[in-house]
Amino acid sequence: MPDSQEFLTAARAVVDRVVAAHTEAVATAAELIAKALRGDGVVQAFGTGHSESLATEIAGRAGGLVPTNKIALRDLVLHGGASQELLADPTLERDPSIAHRLYELTAPHPEDVFVIASNSGINGCVVEMARIVTERGHPLIALTSLEHTARVDSRHPSGKRLTDFADVVLDNGAPFGDALLPLPGGGAACAVSSITAAYLAQMINAEVVRLLTGAGVTPPVYLSANVPGGDEHNKALEDRYKGRIRRSA
Repeated sequence: MPDSQEFLTAARAVVDRVVAAHTEAVATAAELIAKALRGDGVVQAFGTGHSESLATEIAGRAGGLVPTNKIALRDLVLHGGASQELLADPTLERDPSIAHRLYELTAPHPEDVFVIASNSGINGCVVEMARIVTERGHPLIALTSLEHTARVDSRHPSGKRLTDFADVVLDNGAPFGDALLPLPGGGAACAVSSITAAYLAQMINAEVVRLLTGAGVTPPVYLSANVPGGDEHNKALEDRYKGRIRRSA
């Protein structure tokens, strides 16, 4: 039967493989972000379902970059005037039209760079967002499971996947279905994609800080709001991007 030690062993193997394989891709992603930030751009991070955790890892956390914005399906309600009942639809992430509404609500500047996460990389909203982003000229960094996306059909009308639009693709190393530990009666338990996504996000963050520092730019990095002076430090930086980054639920 699966247990915690078996999961730790399996997860470490995936993390080690992902970290070792992504030196070049992480460096390229960091260069795109550093270039955007030097040009007064913002990092727009988007994911649906559990892939939203990647956007949360990027936007608005201690030690992270201030010019970052999380795009979420709930923005349609919080900022777009849609009924809360909309979020009860479990197929919402499959609707390509939702991407258009989210992009318009976000109102990104031309110099903004996008990071989009989707373990499967096939749902209509995510793929359409990727299509819009590249059509509008934004650099796109995609994070997905290459194993999973290769084994399923796209739900987008074009038949394309998230990876088809990206400038840089980061493979989260998750197996088909995400979970690592096979169960005796079939199926599997204990997902890994959120763990590797967090590693990749922080690796990119570290490289961006290195690039900015090397260019003589003080990295606009958050302090924890729970340390003395944190609120004042963060507000001063956030004010530079007023109206472009959201710090709501």
